[in-house]
Amino acid sequence: MSDVVVVGAGIVGAACAYYASKAGLSVTVVDQGGVAGGTTGAGEGNILVSDKEPGPELELAMRSQELWRSLDVDGFEWEPKGGLVVASSSEELSSLADLASAQEAFGVVAEAVDPLVHEPHLSTSLAGAYLYPQDAQVQPMLAAARLLEASGAEVRLNATVHGMEEGLVHTDSGPLRAAAIVNAAGVWAGSWPGLELPVMPRRGFILVTGRSARGLVRRKVYAAGYVSDVGSSSADLQTSPVVESTQAGTVLIGASRERVGFDGTFSLPVLRALATGAVRLFPALADIPVIRSYRGFRPYAPDHLPIIGPDPRLPGLFHATGHEGAGVGLAPATGELVARLIQGGTPIDAFLPARFL
Repeated sequence: MSDVVVVGAGIVGAACAYYASKAGLSVTVVDQGGVAGGTTGAGEGNILVSDKEPGPELELAMRSQELWRSLDVDGFEWEPKGGLVVASSSEELSSLADLASAQEAFGVVAEAVDPLVHEPHLSTSLAGAYLYPQDAQVQPMLAAARLLEASGAEVRLNATVHGMEEGLVHTDSGPLRAAAIVNAAGVWAGSWPGLELPVMPRRGFILVTGRSARGLVRRKVYAAGYVSDVGSSSADLQTSPVVESTQAGTVLIGASRERVGFDGTFSLPVLRALATGAVRLFPALADIPVIRSYRGFRPYAPDHLPIIGPDPRLPGLFHATGHEGAGVGLAPATGELVARLIQGGTPIDAFLPARFL
């Protein structure tokens, strides 16, 4: 028996295990696959404040920024490279200025800049840009693995969870007992019988270039339309160019969003749209080969806010899901909050699961 059982070995589950352990609690982590085998392993590892609207999620993101920078864990390729949000028209630039002004009250640093000064290979037709020096990136799979290692938790992989009751998690490898259960199962977090939540998979694709792109892109660069796509409730396909470098010398190209259930079919039209958008931002990418593509499913909640807090239907159950594409960025603050809630702390009302029940 542990003090806490965490269901899910992605970045959010790993952070919950890490902060629960730091609070002096014994932890067991269980996952139906491997470490970072779901949404975490199919992401880019972004830690962003630039795409957050003013409000509780931005506050959570700012707290996560502090925690990421102060973690006593190494080896996850922390890269504080900053983000550049570009506008293709004066109207888009005006919207970016309004957003940056509103974010400033939450401690976000944003500066209007000439995009070509910071990214010389960008298209010369852009209207302007805002630089966000606080944006950063990690290698998401390494980050989840290092947090789990540092937590000292017992980790049980390839064990399917069939259900939960008070103080008990039923798995195909036997029951796990704990005073507290944390549901950090990502896109599957809303599927437990009697404990349903409106968490839906939102599919996204990423292209990866060869290393010949090294030096072409310095940081994360994305079009202004990306912010509105993140906040959209449409189930239809949406694409907006997102281009960023990695320490390995490759370039990651996104982003797409669509709600198609768990359909994992690779879509050539989506991949073409991503490539076209990337070349529109960085014309030199037209000569760079794409070596692979991958896709994942982000845990989408209808109001675009994470679901963090106690479940009123089952004493001792705490949810930590619904972060969509922001799980890596929000993971440390989510883990810290969940550990505090387990010990009787005050929740954040905007994130409570009860808003859907």
